[in-house]
Amino acid sequence: MDVRFDMFGNEVAVKFAKRFANAGLVIHQSSLPRSTQELVSLRASQINGCGWCIDMHTKEAAAAGETAVRLHLVAAWRESTVFSEAEQAALALAEEGTRLADAHEGVSDETWAAVRKHYDDDQIAALVALVALINAANRLAVIVHQRGGSYEPGMFAAALG
Repeated sequence: MDVRFDMFGNEVAVKFAKRFANAGLVIHQSSLPRSTQELVSLRASQINGCGWCIDMHTKEAAAAGETAVRLHLVAAWRESTVFSEAEQAALALAEEGTRLADAHEGVSDETWAAVRKHYDDDQIAALVALVALINAANRLAVIVHQRGGSYEPGMFAAALG
């Protein structure tokens, strides 16, 4: 499967990517812990089958100090002991917010209550925006067959310079 379209080699696509990345800066600069941001992005990307984003978020998380054990267990977070209650709430929100078509109610009241218990309003705003943004990024990459494996930490930021 070859890349269908170079999103970093087209003027319109690069302009969009820069604006998209600027929206992401609001999240990155929020008080939502960076490790939570990467875990949520990784989990949504796993669900959506986005190799590019899985590659990026795994490597960015590792470069920021995330452990290999936690990264390997994100896909089975419910069956592990390495995530805090707050992280579990964020991962549940990521899953339910990603699988909207799979459930008639979207995000459950139980998950929302867990998120409210562990995060303040600014962190919740960042978390909701992050779930929306990573799902959009997954769709962009999957549509054009942007494949994982070649990403290096910091590459995305450098490409948008």
